[in-house]
Amino acid sequence: MNNYKLAFGLFLLLVFAAFSSRTHAAVKLPRLVSDGMVLQRDMSLKIWGWADPSEKVKVEFLGEMYQTKADKKGNWQVELPAMTAGGPFQMKVNELEISDILVGDVWLASGQSNMELQIRRVMDLYADEIKQIDNTNIRLFRSSTRKEPDTAQADYPDGSWLPATPENIMDFSAVAWFFANELHQKNQVPVGIISTAIGGSPAEAWLSEEPVTEYLDNWLANQARMDSIRAKRIAEEGETPPFNWGLEVNKNDPGVGRWSKADVDVTGWPTISLPGYWSDKGVDLRNGSIWFYKEFEVADSLAAKEAILRLGRIIDSDSAFVNGTFVGTISYQYPPRIYTIPKGVLKPGKNKLMVRVFSQGGRGGFVEEKPYEVRIGSQTVDLTGDWNYHIGAVLNPPRGQGGGGFKPGGLYNSLIHPALGYSLKGVIWYQGETNAGRGMEYRQLFKDLITDWRTQFDQPKLPFLFVQLANLGIPNKQPVESGWATLRDAQRRALELPNTGMVVAFDLGEWNDIHPLNKKEVARRLALEAQRVAYGNDMVVSSGPLYESMKVEDGSIVLTFSSVGSGLFANSLLQDFQIAGEDGRFVWANAVVLSKNTVKVWSRSVDQPTAVRYAWDDNPADANLKNKEGLPASPFTTED
Repeated sequence: MNNYKLAFGLFLLLVFAAFSSRTHAAVKLPRLVSDGMVLQRDMSLKIWGWADPSEKVKVEFLGEMYQTKADKKGNWQVELPAMTAGGPFQMKVNELEISDILVGDVWLASGQSNMELQIRRVMDLYADEIKQIDNTNIRLFRSSTRKEPDTAQADYPDGSWLPATPENIMDFSAVAWFFANELHQKNQVPVGIISTAIGGSPAEAWLSEEPVTEYLDNWLANQARMDSIRAKRIAEEGETPPFNWGLEVNKNDPGVGRWSKADVDVTGWPTISLPGYWSDKGVDLRNGSIWFYKEFEVADSLAAKEAILRLGRIIDSDSAFVNGTFVGTISYQYPPRIYTIPKGVLKPGKNKLMVRVFSQGGRGGFVEEKPYEVRIGSQTVDLTGDWNYHIGAVLNPPRGQGGGGFKPGGLYNSLIHPALGYSLKGVIWYQGETNAGRGMEYRQLFKDLITDWRTQFDQPKLPFLFVQLANLGIPNKQPVESGWATLRDAQRRALELPNTGMVVAFDLGEWNDIHPLNKKEVARRLALEAQRVAYGNDMVVSSGPLYESMKVEDGSIVLTFSSVGSGLFANSLLQDFQIAGEDGRFVWANAVVLSKNTVKVWSRSVDQPTAVRYAWDDNPADANLKNKEGLPASPFTTED
């Protein structure tokens, strides 16, 4: 009898435990709905997640309770009414507690590397300002994922809301931080940034399933074509083992483990003047490794101190050693080389710097007009001039495998789809470098992307602000075709869509760097456009002159512009206008401001003009049309 009672009691306990577990099963929330989140003010909000089918869900927020239950697939959501800015607040979802919630404005920051570029990369321009940043009312959410799944993902695999404090700020997108700070100072409400930008990504990688079909089909066809070529080569030449570039370069480089040491002997090494490209200086190396050696003097009083080694920008990658001590490495060409030389490494008098550079094809070198120096406190030691060099390994890797690149739709699936339930104030977008060369295609592609995101977020009027490509390369002396100018013009034409705004940036770049440092002015101009597009301030002059129409008059073309603010700036000779006749050949043109919003363009060599271009170059350095507020005119062509 006692055994029966014991068994029955255990049975009831198990049943109760199972029932209790079933009725109080834990709900799951998306990564975005978490501690420290910023919710969009003045707009109805969704709180969503997952649970067992038919599970009851109760959301408590600001003294109100919202109830629902999960559907057959375990999905649930509740809708919260619009609320004013404020916080911090708490939220409870069943047994889950979410703390430190702010209500303000939420912006999605996306695109490629110039939007992704972190605060740590712009310290040269803003070091003192960055050191003062400590604002918990500005927060950023970013997931580490760079995957391109075939299907849309329900959630991010990681990521959390981080406040703009000294501990976190270096990982913030520079453009996003300066933009958020401008908005916070102007509006005095919290700002949240959802950062999704990925370096090198083309626009088609960010499209959802329906509009991406055309681009995905082309990509898959290219993959199949490359697979066919590869199969044919294997059939003719036989299968070759995988080529491990890193292993091969080290195996064939006699300097490995020797030339980086403090006692290296460079007797007999030839000299080369740096910075510059070694192919321009008679050094024949396209693929492999090359070592560069420089001696420099350090005063006795400075030798015991920590120092900073600046090596500008090196193509493609490098490792640096000072007196035999490894001080830093960068694995690709774009980041600035800023390496710390620890205390005790520098010696009084002669010091030895060795830099091993890796080139994987193309034009390798030390990029000009960048800093090459050792900084010790307020003192600098110049490293430009003659260096010794020695080629390490010369490689001839097998022909490329082809294909690859970002898969159309892949980044939408992994980085945009998980955020669709989150209400936004708007989008800031900085992208286009990867699509340069396909500018005509971009005209429709970019419009499709804007329309697609508005549809997917269920915000038909979602403000969408974007940055034109900055200037890059050496300016051309004669009118030329320009892939970057064509892309900029395609970006300008996206302004035909409502609730869009564009930042002109060809005056903010650096001829020798695809990642210019001046992100603060880019963000200021974005914030100006945000005032007009997202915050309804029609009084603000938010952009420079925009081409509107043309009229042929007596052998010249008169252009009319919108967005001229107080009027076109007329106190300088206008430059960088080109004009063409019926033969379509563009030549440099004269140009003069006629009125508040018109410009006359002509050339003695073109009697019957048909078209005008402005700032039509990868780097239109002389272009100077602007309004009286100082905002530059957008590059354009009057051609269809």
